[in-house]
Amino acid sequence: MVGNILFVVLIIICVVFIFITTVFGSKSDAMSGGSSQIRTTYRGKPGFDDLMSKVTLILGIIFMGLCLIIDIIQQRTAG
Repeated sequence: MVGNILFVVLIIICVVFIFITTVFGSKSDAMSGGSSQIRTTYRGKPGFDDLMSKVTLILGIIFMGLCLIIDIIQQRTAG
């Protein structure tokens, strides 16, 4: 029961994650060299790209955590 609910939440996170990365992905991300640092502006508030980078990072962490939790739950119920 809990595993099914978490699986549905995982699917929703996947759809949101795919939507954000395809629609809001900036063109400068392709040449970033794999750096995971979030750039900020020298003056003022961080821009929209910085916000989307943070959201993408947080969704990735949530996705990974949910995958691990679902795997642990399935192993305990199978054995």
